[in-house]
Amino acid sequence: MPIWVAILLGAVQGLAEFLPISSSGHLALVQALVDFEQYSVNAVAFDLVLHLGTLAAVIAAFWEDVKTLAVEAVKWIIDGFRIRNKPARRLIVLLLLATVPLALGAVLEHFVEEAFSSTLLVGVFLCCTAVLLWVASAHNGGTKTEADAKYSDGFKVGLMQLVALFPGVSRSGSTICGGLFCGFRKDFAVRFAFLMSIPAVLGAVVFKLPDLKEAGISGEMLLPCAVGFAVAAVCGYLAIFTVRLLMKKDSFRWFSVYCLAAGLAAILLSIL
Repeated sequence: MPIWVAILLGAVQGLAEFLPISSSGHLALVQALVDFEQYSVNAVAFDLVLHLGTLAAVIAAFWEDVKTLAVEAVKWIIDGFRIRNKPARRLIVLLLLATVPLALGAVLEHFVEEAFSSTLLVGVFLCCTAVLLWVASAHNGGTKTEADAKYSDGFKVGLMQLVALFPGVSRSGSTICGGLFCGFRKDFAVRFAFLMSIPAVLGAVVFKLPDLKEAGISGEMLLPCAVGFAVAAVCGYLAIFTVRLLMKKDSFRWFSVYCLAAGLAAILLSIL
């Protein structure tokens, strides 16, 4: 795989994974525009590396939260899984409940794979993301944080993450919107959406490990994988910073306009 391909795919994955514009949708569109068939020998390994790059970005951006949750998780286990009205422990439960719907992802795997091969469907889902973002941008959210959010809210946001398995539906956008619709405070909706991506990405990596073992990875892919990881991590970190900044300024409508334009372009491309 040429380095320029690794840089391009790493940038698309890093930026689109966290900006509410759908990384899977954009990767599908890029692959439809550029012939990557000749570089698909180690596609599984490279995809895993890109996901690990975005995982590193989340951990770096929310390091204090990750550290606190890790320490509190150990204390929670030692304490016999008692919540004791501790916000960090309640956040752990909310994140676990948000991850539960992803178990249905295996059932949807066939439909998701078919959607990836259809530029038309990617365009339609991007337009759906645009509508969702537009509606959410007019929604001021609420006042809920980990201290008082209902456990059912975590599950509801997790259902939004399940829908985001389809290319064109933004995972970050749908989960942030889900949090706002559940009455989360804006900054908490963003924080929760990104933190819940950690178990989601780890689960995706574990799920694909059997395929990686079967496909293997060649020595010539080591440098492209390293470059892709670094680019995805850096771009991902910048994307997270941008989303947190724009949420404070109520600027999500620009992403809605972009997704609509990208979706219509994808639909036109499929027709042509």
